[in-house]
Amino acid sequence: MDEPTYTTPFAPPPRPPEPPRVHHQDPLAAALGNASLLGVGYWLLGRRALAVLSLLGTVVLVSLLAATAAWGYEIAALVWWVALGAHGWFLASRGVPRVASRRQRLIALCVTVPVLLAVGLLRYDALRIGQDVTEARDKGDCAAVFRAQDEVWAGHRVAGAPVSARGDEVVEDCRNLGTAEVLLDRGLGNDTEALERGFGILTSVLREPGNERTVGTVLDGFLDGLPTDNPCGTVGVTDWLRDREATRDQLDRSASTADRVAPAALVACGDTLMQGDDWQAARAHYRQLLDEYPDDGLESRARTGVTKATQAIELDNVRSLLTGTQDEQPEYCSRPAKYSAAKPMGKGTNRAMYFGNTEYTNQLPGNWKATDAARAAAVVCVGEEDFGTSVQTCPYQSQRSGTITYVTFHRIAIPVRVYEVRTGKLVSRRTIQISGSSCPAVLSYVTWGDEDNPPRNRYVNDSSSDVRNAFRPLTNR
Repeated sequence: MDEPTYTTPFAPPPRPPEPPRVHHQDPLAAALGNASLLGVGYWLLGRRALAVLSLLGTVVLVSLLAATAAWGYEIAALVWWVALGAHGWFLASRGVPRVASRRQRLIALCVTVPVLLAVGLLRYDALRIGQDVTEARDKGDCAAVFRAQDEVWAGHRVAGAPVSARGDEVVEDCRNLGTAEVLLDRGLGNDTEALERGFGILTSVLREPGNERTVGTVLDGFLDGLPTDNPCGTVGVTDWLRDREATRDQLDRSASTADRVAPAALVACGDTLMQGDDWQAARAHYRQLLDEYPDDGLESRARTGVTKATQAIELDNVRSLLTGTQDEQPEYCSRPAKYSAAKPMGKGTNRAMYFGNTEYTNQLPGNWKATDAARAAAVVCVGEEDFGTSVQTCPYQSQRSGTITYVTFHRIAIPVRVYEVRTGKLVSRRTIQISGSSCPAVLSYVTWGDEDNPPRNRYVNDSSSDVRNAFRPLTNR
């Protein structure tokens, strides 16, 4: 017998179980959604984990592409884009039910189209900027390169990474050229180290294809700075450029500029050094022009410069050999030297510089003398006096003892050497004898001890005219 069933008159009837939630799977919508690279297709399929993973993959790939700008990552991004779309289609094709969902497709298009459109526009703009950079570089205009590349931002570096990176390389080359320009400008002041570094940068940048015009612009600016206001500094620069090892590129034309500028700079530098009394260096510059540019129009001027510098060196040497006091013979008397610009000894009065025995040379007239080697025709080295030929012997009686002594009077003999300043040669070596009066009525002398006899040999009593007559034949012809 069945047991009775009791029901509560107010209890609701039991609910049927809910059917499982089903995502409509549209392969086209999934593929289009994933084409945005944002994982939208996976979201539409309800694959949230895959959506997050795909978004992270996109972020990593885009970061690497923006950081390295390598073509490999750009190809990887394209492969990733195709793979995500294909995978979305594949997943949607396997599921059931497969339906064409207008709503899902619209969502996918609203996300993907703007993304792809933005990428396309940014890539196009990156290509435009890259073209502007290339054209500016080809014109040798680094300022325009900087202006063009300044338009690049993060979006360009993602959508057109390799193109933007090439622009960065051109900018870096231009920055290096700016450094080279500063160094070369410093090098114009005869800073050879700066020249070395500047040309090293130009050589390095020139190795990169397409930089011929930009390098040429910097080189032209440097070469246009020659000659500088400092001729001796210009000579230093041109010497460095001529000695620079040839690289067989456009930098070698700096040597031809040096050849064009150097002759005038060498002469001008020589003239400047002459004014500063640096005659050795001046002569070296004049000779350099004659040695390296013998057919230049400044050859005669350089030869004149060599002559003047040589004469200045000679004069300076003669003056140094003549230093000392007038009463002593200078080094010149034992080691004479020439001054080729001096007046040659000839007829008439030849002005001379007299050294030694000033007791007699001071009695010579002023128009016989020169105070400087530049105005002297001769140098007369005067020795110490000695007894010359005897003139007369006379007896003298001492007032004290009454003793009679015979005293012989001699001319004053003085050895002299005469050098011609122009040639530095000895033109006369003789002993002159000064005449004078003898046998005076009273003879003065100094006695020592008990001795009361005058010296038996005495010089004649000379006068200024006697001294002049003795010295006249040395320099007056």
